[in-house]
This record gives sequence, C-alpha cells and structure tokens, in this order.
Amino acid sequence: MKNIAIFPGSFDPITVGHVSIIKRALPLFEKVTVAIGINAEKKTMFTVEQRTAWIQQVFMDEPKVEVEIYSGLTVDFCKQKNAGFILRGLRTAADFEFERGIGQVNRKLGVGIETLFLLTEACHTPISSSIVRDVIRHGGDVSSMIPDVVNNDL
Repeated sequence: MKNIAIFPGSFDPITVGHVSIIKRALPLFEKVTVAIGINAEKKTMFTVEQRTAWIQQVFMDEPKVEVEIYSGLTVDFCKQKNAGFILRGLRTAADFEFERGIGQVNRKLGVGIETLFLLTEACHTPISSSIVRDVIRHGGDVSSMIPDVVNNDL
C-alpha cells in the first residue's frame, strides 16, 4: 500500500470543515483522494456530478488532490487505488464513537489499511453537510459554512 489517503464521504455539499481536513492532511500524504461514496439508500440534495465539480474547483490548484466516485466498501476502493489510509474528520465525541467502530471493521477487512482521524478545527465543529442542507432548505445563509464556489452556485 502507498502513502495515499482516501477521504470518503457524500460531500453533499462539501463544507469548509471538509476543506480544512483535506488541506491539513496534504503534508502527510503523497495524494488525497476525495472519494464520493454512492449509497442508494441515501437521498442527496445535489447530484454526484455537481458535488464532484465543486470539489474539483475548490482544489483546482492542488495537484495532490483528486476526486473520484465509488460504491461498495471503502476498503475495497482503497485496495483498488493502492491506498494505505482512510482519512476521517472528527467533530465530536459522538463522531469518534461512530468512526471508531467503522475504523476497526475496516482494519479487519482491509489488512494494511489504517484509518487516520484528524480533529476538526474548533471553528468548524458545528458545521456538517446535513446542517448545511437544512439551512439551505429553509432559506438561511450558509456562506460561512461552504466554499465560495459552492455558495456562488446556490
């Protein structure tokens, strides 16, 4: 496995918290692949094409970031991409408990693939994609919670 991190999520939409995690992870890895997971059971607000375009625009000047779409198990995607790490951001203790369980299962399923947790910056702790979607649905201002390229499209 290579020093490549997969940062999986729905990114519906990408938030400033996601951007922060990715930027902070860049010095640690040869490459960070932002992996948009397709989950048939999850209803999204934005198309996968729109989410991909936004992430590509946010990181257009960063050659170490790529964006891909995948379905299935994250560890299988890691194996396919020869990635040795799964990158996850933690906002709260509840996030840790949830992510720890997934990380432990991923370690069993993907021998040699480690999950790395980065703590969210304190200013981004209250921001999540689900909160952003809720604020958008109700006509609120999300400009401080999302990258400019996303905000300009809304």
